[in-house]
Amino acid sequence: MSHFDEASTAVQAALDAGARYADCRVMLRRSESMTSRDGEVEDLESGESAGLGVRALVGSSWGFYAVPDLSESAARAAGRRAAEIAAASATVPGPPIDLVPGAAVEASWASACEVDPLGVPLSTKGDLLVRATAAAKEAGADLAEGIYQIWDTSKWFVSSDGHRIDQHIRECGAGVTASAYGDGEIQRRSWPSHRGQYGTSGWELVDGLDLVANAPRMAEEARALLTAPLCPSGETTLVLGGEQLALQIHESVGHAIELDRILGWEAAFAGTSWLDLAQLGSLRYGSELMNITIDPSIPGALGSFGFDDEGTPAAKRDAVRDGIWVGVLAGRDSAAVAGLDYAGSVRSDGWARLPMVRMTNVGLEPGPHTLDEIIASTGDGVFMDINRSWSIDDKRLNFQFGCEIGYEIKNGKLGRMLRNPTYTGIGPRFWQSMDMLSSETIAWGTPNCGKGQPGQVGHTGHPAAPARFTNVRVGVRG
Repeated sequence: MSHFDEASTAVQAALDAGARYADCRVMLRRSESMTSRDGEVEDLESGESAGLGVRALVGSSWGFYAVPDLSESAARAAGRRAAEIAAASATVPGPPIDLVPGAAVEASWASACEVDPLGVPLSTKGDLLVRATAAAKEAGADLAEGIYQIWDTSKWFVSSDGHRIDQHIRECGAGVTASAYGDGEIQRRSWPSHRGQYGTSGWELVDGLDLVANAPRMAEEARALLTAPLCPSGETTLVLGGEQLALQIHESVGHAIELDRILGWEAAFAGTSWLDLAQLGSLRYGSELMNITIDPSIPGALGSFGFDDEGTPAAKRDAVRDGIWVGVLAGRDSAAVAGLDYAGSVRSDGWARLPMVRMTNVGLEPGPHTLDEIIASTGDGVFMDINRSWSIDDKRLNFQFGCEIGYEIKNGKLGRMLRNPTYTGIGPRFWQSMDMLSSETIAWGTPNCGKGQPGQVGHTGHPAAPARFTNVRVGVRG
């Protein structure tokens, strides 16, 4: 089923009403999620939505209008209304806005999927969560929780520049968490991460997580953490596991390089950014081991697509190269304002939301080491992994993170388990202290990135591997 006709009708109506540019996205999304607690299914949710959203540009102002109706009359009315909103906004003119050129594309794209997640019987999916949480409970967890989530999205995009693009993106993931209760505190261990692992993939991704096999170890470690010594306080060498480093990238790099934040257009959810466009191409963000890419073309990663929501083809781009800041996440309008010649990072979380600059797959390229080599070369330090808490200031500069588990490092070996490990730092100073980086990269998926008003939930990916940082303050309390 194609919905290009409705999208084309909306775009033409916006142009007829005075827009100098217009685009429309028709989106159909089906979703499903299930949670399990202590060996029993707790909740099952499924949903389906369909609608179209139209953007219209009049002067220097955007208008947006969305309707949950795919009829020709509704599409025409939505296009006209988007242009009217833009015209009303243009009565208070802002700086001129152009769009970086985007070649007209007619294309179709779909994410790879071996096993349709929505086609797997509910009994099979429920049994997996039940068995995983039961296994954690039997191994000593006071509370065992499991979750899976599935999204199946089809979209049709038409623009007045000549784009006609349809995409089919299937995403899913799952995880299990074991908690143990002690005297005045709760310890938690999660597999494979604190929210689960997600990707643009089929159910084969979930099958590969081995939730049932890993659940008992999570329970045992949560129980052991209750009596483990506290993470010591002070400055030391810090080794981060790949999952925690993925969140570090997300919070202190990904959000900071969003061009709308840098320009001051977006300040919600701990915006703006400490970065200054005048320093693009010269600012030292980190050590020479720091190579951050923006790459929505990574097969299976959660931030992957064929084309963004402005019709720009997915392409790999450097954000940081050899420690120097060289690129941003941009849209066609923000890039033009900043004098850049590329876009490709605009998405919305549904047909009823205005597309905005979002992370795609923002991650570290592999380093030359292994985790074993990093540990072996560390005489004294702390290893931390699996995020438990995060806090960062409104410029994405000063941060404090807590992890589920830590281990002391003594004479090149992992030692005692450490409870409530935390670390803090300042973005560029922290990244400049990275002196070892593993090649053991995993593209971690973040399905809950919040941004915008009204709020939108983004799905992002973060390739990351274990890394070492020197002179980091750890064990911060309160």
